[in-house]
Amino acid sequence: MSRVLPPAGPARVLALGQLANSIGDGAFYATSALFFTRVVGLSPSRVGLALTIGWTCGILAGVPLGQVADRWGPRRTTVTLALATSASLGALLAVRSFPLFLLVVCVYACCQGGLNSARQALLAGLVEPERRTVVRAHLQSTLNAGLALGAGLGGLALTFDDTASYLAVLAMDAVSFAVAALVLRRLPEVVKGEVEETDGRRAGGPRVAVLRDRPYAMLMVLSAVMYLNMPLLSLGLPLWIVGRTDAPGSTAAVILVLNMVTVVVFQVRVAERVDGPRAAARASRRAGALMIVACAVFASSAASVGAAAAVAILLAGALVQAFAEMLHSASAAELGFGLAPDGRQGQYQGFFGMAPQLARMAGPTVLTTLLLGWGTPGWVALGAVFLVGGLAVGPVVRLAVNRAGTGRTVRPAVAERAVR
Repeated sequence: MSRVLPPAGPARVLALGQLANSIGDGAFYATSALFFTRVVGLSPSRVGLALTIGWTCGILAGVPLGQVADRWGPRRTTVTLALATSASLGALLAVRSFPLFLLVVCVYACCQGGLNSARQALLAGLVEPERRTVVRAHLQSTLNAGLALGAGLGGLALTFDDTASYLAVLAMDAVSFAVAALVLRRLPEVVKGEVEETDGRRAGGPRVAVLRDRPYAMLMVLSAVMYLNMPLLSLGLPLWIVGRTDAPGSTAAVILVLNMVTVVVFQVRVAERVDGPRAAARASRRAGALMIVACAVFASSAASVGAAAAVAILLAGALVQAFAEMLHSASAAELGFGLAPDGRQGQYQGFFGMAPQLARMAGPTVLTTLLLGWGTPGWVALGAVFLVGGLAVGPVVRLAVNRAGTGRTVRPAVAERAVR
């Protein structure tokens, strides 16, 4: 358990807040599709349309709500947005029409996007720079543990398969965010200091400075490429398993469990080795290399090797993919925090947090085209995309650090580690 929860202090409170709402989210994610179609009464196409619009709004809300956290205080903003998320989930209990469903989903997604930005800004304000990546790894482990536990509760609701069970899960998710808000209220507010110089300007400069930070924007895009490993597990692999292998469809669920358990056990150990931009770039290269290996292993499962061998091959590929995912997660955390000015962590984290959302949006089209349309060559192409994305991080990091002397802010400790 010590590898999941960080030591006592603000980091542990952050982790407990993460654990509270991730349990509710895990249960809701497991049952949401059936809740939307059977209880709300919407067609799958309308559900998909509403969720696409909603998550697009959530992506767009991340930066401005992160800016609110910078100005209003990340702790206050985090607590407020957690309560707003709870309220939006509660509103879903009574929604039974598409227009209202669309409205509530947009509010929910915006609250979630802003909550992620504010929570990361809170972490940056309360945790020493050299510990942020490891604490972020603890939070990732806690998140996966909570999601796994919640998914088990959601599975229990699925066995009952009735309206009362689905409503109970949704209510539990709403309560979980309220509990998270209460937990996070125990934290102190971050003292707002002077915003460091960015692009040659101080606080009176551009309000959304992150949009002018080209190296940081490039790193966000590269991170989005690497985050394609998420829809790969949740969408691409299940479709591949059912359509192109001899393995049973339930293998996809086993792979998800294997991924969660692996991240819970090893994420902190992996992150402890990533202690600066140079190490982050190295971790990203390794993540890209492991992903092309994982893609090659997954591709080999299409051969007529029998169900047992196909399952073994898929699980081996999933294990390689899990370590690539953890390397990328540690790299992204180090770069996302380390290359952002401390006075503008909210907007910078809101912008960097767009990466997984962009991957979720692009993933269905990219993965179905490559894996189902192209087959084995598609796996090769996908692996090459991961490899190039991982290798490209190094040159962009060097560009970001080199610009430290020409107006771009890099924390002295970060710059020192980068050239060490």
